[in-house]
Amino acid sequence: MKKSRVSLPGIVPAYLTSRGRAYHADALDVLRRLPSDSIALVLTSPPFALRRKKAYGNVAATEYVEWFWPFAEEIYRVLKPDGSFVMELGGAWNPGSGTRSLYQYELLIRLVRLFHLAQDFYWYNPSRLPTPAEWVTIRRTRVKDAVNIIWWLSKTENPQADNRRVLKPYSKSMQRLLKDGYKAARRPSQHDIGPHFQRDNGGAIPPNLLTIPNTCSNDDYLHSCRKAGLPIHPARFPAGVPEFFIRFLTESRQTVLDPFAGSNVTGQVAELLERSWISIEINGDYVEGSRLRFSQAVSSSAPADSEAA
Repeated sequence: MKKSRVSLPGIVPAYLTSRGRAYHADALDVLRRLPSDSIALVLTSPPFALRRKKAYGNVAATEYVEWFWPFAEEIYRVLKPDGSFVMELGGAWNPGSGTRSLYQYELLIRLVRLFHLAQDFYWYNPSRLPTPAEWVTIRRTRVKDAVNIIWWLSKTENPQADNRRVLKPYSKSMQRLLKDGYKAARRPSQHDIGPHFQRDNGGAIPPNLLTIPNTCSNDDYLHSCRKAGLPIHPARFPAGVPEFFIRFLTESRQTVLDPFAGSNVTGQVAELLERSWISIEINGDYVEGSRLRFSQAVSSSAPADSEAA
């Protein structure tokens, strides 16, 4: 089978597909073996700084910046000069308090010592449960927390990107405007609306608010894991999140890396979009479960618990 273009000497993947390779290893071990300037997009969702410990592991908010910094330095090194680093990072609440932790913003301030902040995105999950329960459903002094921040960071002020690859269908009102036309004039907002607004560009430019529900409860991954007796990763991306950024920030056959891959939704989406991919996950059960996403497309190159030599 074809291999990913980026090779890692001294470390054997748990499994391969025609476009990618999955590693059961510590992310730092693999990142340090990757060549510099080799990855078009690092797209990941690292463990959040949650008050309650999760099965996949997470770090306290007070320790988060220092814990993540070695990963950030390696991610910067392996990115191509026009590459991007996209990180989805959920918020946290201060213990015993209805106030928010600032760890996300403390991390961002540190990250921009290396990276440029290209844009901030917000993933709105309309199906998210009302949390934190103590303050939302019991005391009723807060509203439901339903948005996660996604930072888009880059090595240069002009990273590779093309929003024409992520256009949304025009609204009915815009379709009507394109058909019937409109009168060019200055609007109450003081914006001049000229005749170029009537040009059909194939779709609307999306906003930086991504409305993507995370409601999947019976897909092939879940069914396969249950059948195999494997634990299901509890914090999976809906495919729409990585799909948006992979389309937006990469071209066909470029390499996408997820250093905290979990159930490897990123790799599966990259495969479908004809990108090369590398995934890294430290939990062997999750690696085995992620293998099931690729069905007959997977070939084993080593036992599933192979790690860096």
